[in-house]
Amino acid sequence: MVERRHGLVVALQANFCRVALDAPGPGGIKHLLCTRRTRLGKSGLQICVGDRVEVDGIDWVAGRAAVVALEPRQTLLTRPAVANVSRVVVVVSLVEPTLDPLQLCRFLATAEATGVPVELVLAKADLPPAETVQAWLERLETWGYAALAVSSHRGDGLECLRARLSQPGIVVVCGPSGVGKSSLLNALLPALALRVGSVSGRLQRGRHTTRHVELFPLAPAPGQAELALIADSPGFNRPELPADPQALASLFPELRWRLAQQSCRFSNCRHQGDPGCAMGTDWDRYALYGQCLREVEQAALHAQRSRSPAAGLRQRAGGLEPRLDPGLRRFSRRRSRQQLDADGSGLGEALSPPDRED
Repeated sequence: MVERRHGLVVALQANFCRVALDAPGPGGIKHLLCTRRTRLGKSGLQICVGDRVEVDGIDWVAGRAAVVALEPRQTLLTRPAVANVSRVVVVVSLVEPTLDPLQLCRFLATAEATGVPVELVLAKADLPPAETVQAWLERLETWGYAALAVSSHRGDGLECLRARLSQPGIVVVCGPSGVGKSSLLNALLPALALRVGSVSGRLQRGRHTTRHVELFPLAPAPGQAELALIADSPGFNRPELPADPQALASLFPELRWRLAQQSCRFSNCRHQGDPGCAMGTDWDRYALYGQCLREVEQAALHAQRSRSPAAGLRQRAGGLEPRLDPGLRRFSRRRSRQQLDADGSGLGEALSPPDRED
């Protein structure tokens, strides 16, 4: 009988995934390095960190196995690709690199699209003046986020952050490159010793030090038995916005809260100074929301045109017919003779039908 075990994917590296078993195997083995069964790959299913999986073909001596099935996911964060996320923590810094409000809006919108609670952390809080940090905390509160200022160097805010992260479930830590995500995790879990890097001096942009997504256990909060798992993820600088322009407003907490209190006059309101808009124009992210909205609308228009039924068709005999690929098009014999005659090669006569014999 084939032995099967259930577990959690805690890391992806190249074509392998590391699975933490629900129950230890012989000799106390807790992790297996697994490949994916071919039939699972042909089904189009992608294995992500955080997936609950079933494995078989276990070689306990070598610590190897193969993933044969994926359990249904509760949530999925597309970038970084992490399944069954309970919370998302967006980490940014005010300096080194400098905080870009538009980039932050994109990260927050991507996190909000998962439908799970979103936390916001301002790292490297010891570098800018305290007045600057406080001003940003107050500004972010108007966005709908109780941001937390922390410093991995001085230890400011680490215990408060630890308390927020120690709730059961999978917590994804994401943000731009170089903001100090790995440094924060090293401060919370010194045994990890994650590699960290400095910010580029010329471009003031982060260098990629985290190469893959991996889950690390954090001690549970007092009175809780279940561990919290933190996903450290590679930094990236341009998260994708949602494809549906109508869904963008729900990803901005201040918009979501206001619209729950009062509806706009028109159901398709863009919240950009439209008549009867419940939001108006006097809110902090008005211009930032407008930039995101225009980008999403342009992307949606381009996608609609590419999916248009008339694309690749031509009008002929009162109807539409598929256009022939130019690479497959062949000239008629008459057209070929005309072309040869025009070239003056005299081969047109050779292509004409032979004279009838008497």
